[in-house]
Amino acid sequence: LTTDQAWISGGTSYITLRAYAALTGASLTWDGRQAILEREELLLQAQPGEIYLTANQRPLYIAGGVLVVDGKMALPLRTVAQATGAQLTWDAQRGTAVLNTEGAVPARADYDEEELDWLARIISAESRGEPLLGQIAVGNVVLNRVADSRYPDTIQGVILDDNYGIQFEPVANGTVYQEPTQSAVLAAKLCLEGASVVEDCLYFFAPALSPGTWIVNNCTYVTTIGCHQFYR
Repeated sequence: LTTDQAWISGGTSYITLRAYAALTGASLTWDGRQAILEREELLLQAQPGEIYLTANQRPLYIAGGVLVVDGKMALPLRTVAQATGAQLTWDAQRGTAVLNTEGAVPARADYDEEELDWLARIISAESRGEPLLGQIAVGNVVLNRVADSRYPDTIQGVILDDNYGIQFEPVANGTVYQEPTQSAVLAAKLCLEGASVVEDCLYFFAPALSPGTWIVNNCTYVTTIGCHQFYR
């Protein structure tokens, strides 16, 4: 491909949707808000500036967002591989990324409804009104705890954990049982698809609402997203 069709920037390989469509025989259209790419078992939708795309109803996180370069929409090759089921490898000798689409079968959305519901509920209750990135971060903390041997090994178990006192304020005040917002459901799906924005953080708090004394004194600060500070 030519450098206006695909390139490497900051260690990330990109390809334009137009080039991918031309090479794979996919149709590419624009509905005034988003690009729609269709091919066999794949329906991919991407909106400029968003931090995710949707492939067969699976939202997939894009760290740098959906780019538009010289009027052409571009996506990371890694995300394209994840969306399409293609195999992505790196040829170190040639310094070239290789996307193999032969036999690729795009995956479809398949979530455990109970896990999705609990994760969406805690995200909604803890970060209602926060940017999508901040909502993903809250979900990351919950999933990081699920993976940590010091905490319960299920999403519901982590949320309702009271081994050292109630861990999440929405459990104490009951807001975790309210219907989650659509953005919280989206954030939960992104987390379950592997989106990670706060590394291995296990704690967060909102300084405007709580001093977070124990966290500040015992944990390592990582970042602030929206109204929350995140710690490991």
